[in-house]
Amino acid sequence: MPVENHSSVTEFVLTGFPGLHQEYYGLVSAVLFFVYLITLIANATVIFLFATNHSLHKPMYFIILNLSVCDILFSTTTLPKIISRYWFQSGSISFTACFIQMYFVHYFGTAVAYILFQMALDRYLAICHPLRYSHILTKSNILILSITAWIIAKASPLMMVIRAYPLPYCASNIITHCFCDHIGITVLACTDRTPYAIPAFVFAMVVLLGPLAFIIFSYGSILIAVYKIANVQSRMKSLSTCSTQLIIISLYFLPRCFVYLAQNVGITFSADVRIVIIMLYSLAPPMINPLIYCLRTRDIKHMLMKRCNDYKIVCDVIDIDSVYC
Repeated sequence: MPVENHSSVTEFVLTGFPGLHQEYYGLVSAVLFFVYLITLIANATVIFLFATNHSLHKPMYFIILNLSVCDILFSTTTLPKIISRYWFQSGSISFTACFIQMYFVHYFGTAVAYILFQMALDRYLAICHPLRYSHILTKSNILILSITAWIIAKASPLMMVIRAYPLPYCASNIITHCFCDHIGITVLACTDRTPYAIPAFVFAMVVLLGPLAFIIFSYGSILIAVYKIANVQSRMKSLSTCSTQLIIISLYFLPRCFVYLAQNVGITFSADVRIVIIMLYSLAPPMINPLIYCLRTRDIKHMLMKRCNDYKIVCDVIDIDSVYC
């Protein structure tokens, strides 16, 4: 039977980092704003390069495009509110707005997991089944896979919101976090949260471990296939094509797996340490991922350098014209 909502709470308050002294509020907000700005500029650059260069319209880069869009949306969902918490001392968020933020936090996090699954699938087919790669991962197929990932990712967050929203919230409205998430909200409910926490945990494990299981299988198969290559140079070239994706995937999965495993083996963290870890694995990858693309992906690096050179030539021409004028 659903719990009838007798909530007296009309808004929640995000504490951010609980132990942070007020004199550091300005510094923290400036750092978070810098992270947000770099995330927007870097990912927007990747999107711009994809949109303006037909040579990048390949399955792998379409996957990277999806990841850049998701990174921008996730950062925009979480960072502006916590920046205002420290910049303008505005930590309150309305009851409904908090659940909306919770939905999008989990939705974009789930979408990233499915996008990384596609990334591993791309490398698996390219190295283990190179002759079938162009026939399986066509532009239309990768578009269908991407749309499917965005649609399927809605299920788990929607279930969590539908089950958590009607709960009675009649005690504290303080969320010890930098943004609204399922655990942070439901621990404030004036009822036993077990019937709601267990399904949410199961869904989280499916979302995390499902793609991760295939990723481990795919890269294990890749290592076996590469090991069979006799030529050392060809072997290193094959491994280098996977390194970018492997770094991105590791940034997403390893910290999350560490946190879940630590909780299950009895390792406890203070609220500050736990929030710092969550913020690092939530907000660092969206900022770092585009830098990895540009530094380690040959085509994107080439296009970026070409754009910079074109911009430099235009600036030189303008300077020459100004001199003659």
